[in-house]
Amino acid sequence: MRIFQELVEVNSSFDRLMTGLKRLETVPFFQRDLIQHARSDVEIARVYANREFFDNFEAIVENDAKWAYRFQLRFDERLKDRHDIYLDVRDSEHRRKRKGLPPRVVILPNWDLSDEDRLDCQLYAKRKNGRNKGRRKHSTSSASQTRGDRASGARRGFRT
Repeated sequence: MRIFQELVEVNSSFDRLMTGLKRLETVPFFQRDLIQHARSDVEIARVYANREFFDNFEAIVENDAKWAYRFQLRFDERLKDRHDIYLDVRDSEHRRKRKGLPPRVVILPNWDLSDEDRLDCQLYAKRKNGRNKGRRKHSTSSASQTRGDRASGARRGFRT
């Protein structure tokens, strides 16, 4: 806000200077052409000052806008369901069909959004059960061997 106030003050100063130069044009003592040339110099200085400010201000605004757009895209991506792509493709294919265009993608009839999740859960359960069964067999067999060794050792008269 302070920068805007400074720019307003600079432009007000240019306005006061231009008003003073216009008054000097009416004084017969000064050459009118020289005063007009001075006024054009002042106006050019005003243009340069304003252009410098607004070019820099534009860069600041553009950087802020880029940040805001990137933030919103990342935020929207986090909220977006990964299955929405299927719905987008389906809608796109319906639009193509209405226009009489050939399909780009074939969507399987009666597809279900949760079939992939269901398959992932089934595969996970199989892997988990497979690991547990392998551990049980290994731990059960070593435990039974130990018990068996103890029993056979006890029969032979060895203490375990």
